[in-house]
Amino acid sequence: MSVLPADFIVLPYDDSLTLAGIEYARKSLHYTYNRMALGLMPRLRKIAAGVAVELAFVRHLQKEDIPFNRLGSTHFTRKDLFDLGLAGRRIDLKSAFINDRTKIRDLRRDPAWLLDAAALVPVDQLASDSRAEGDVYLFGFLAGLETQQASDIGRAIEADQPIYLLHSFEREDWTRSRRWKSLGRLALKSNALAPVEIEMGGQGRDFDAIVERLSLAPKVRAAVEGDFYSVLYLHTPTLPGGEVGVHSPVLNDTRLIAPRDWGNIWVYGLQIYVAGWLTKNEFRRKSKRLRPGSEVKQYRHTSTVDSGGEEMGCILRRVKAGKRP
Repeated sequence: MSVLPADFIVLPYDDSLTLAGIEYARKSLHYTYNRMALGLMPRLRKIAAGVAVELAFVRHLQKEDIPFNRLGSTHFTRKDLFDLGLAGRRIDLKSAFINDRTKIRDLRRDPAWLLDAAALVPVDQLASDSRAEGDVYLFGFLAGLETQQASDIGRAIEADQPIYLLHSFEREDWTRSRRWKSLGRLALKSNALAPVEIEMGGQGRDFDAIVERLSLAPKVRAAVEGDFYSVLYLHTPTLPGGEVGVHSPVLNDTRLIAPRDWGNIWVYGLQIYVAGWLTKNEFRRKSKRLRPGSEVKQYRHTSTVDSGGEEMGCILRRVKAGKRP
């Protein structure tokens, strides 16, 4: 039976979902394939949004006493084998982040708006044998906002909205060098006139995540105690008023982070809709190939760059009711 608005699982949103998404995104960014060729901050927010949808659905299953498993989960440096095990099936949760204010308004006013949205799967994933024909694609949609411009961050701060400022290191010698070795005794220094609180996240010798927090007095060099083999990100709760420098004696390199180099990866989620499901085999039969950059109801254009940028799309009203695969 095709899905109807009454079949949608509508889940509430709270800040703990965003925080869980951020926790995963900031560590896993450099081990997550950039399928959509997104910029750094949009990519981090998209990862965070996807994790938020998954966690909200897990909480729903727990609340309803529905058995499931997370046996497909792996270390953050590796791709999960599958998202969930449910009713004897492997579940691949495909989430879409709807961040256009007009579309959010229309969706929240009438959830039937979603019936003409597209359930999307990249062509290469559908062709891959990593998913069996009976495995399930589950389609979720997060309605929420994000700060896309530097000016948006200022407005969020003025409105006393939560923010999460982050700088992610992009050069591979800092993030995951082929020669896995210590970066040496790292040191930080701030040129801001006021103290700056910094959280540094990275990996130690055994690839496990390590975190260190420092308070940087103005223009005073502060040594890092931990032995970092990679630096994945820096986080600060408030926007520094000057550059922050990070020095590695092993790399003989100092990274200078200007105020404009911090991005806000907070996802201002409003509501989540788990809207339906299809097995891989059923999705192949019901979907059609979309050209690169095709417009679908929830997006101005699709963004996948794999397989020539093509995705397979199925109008949501053609999927099955979302109560349980």
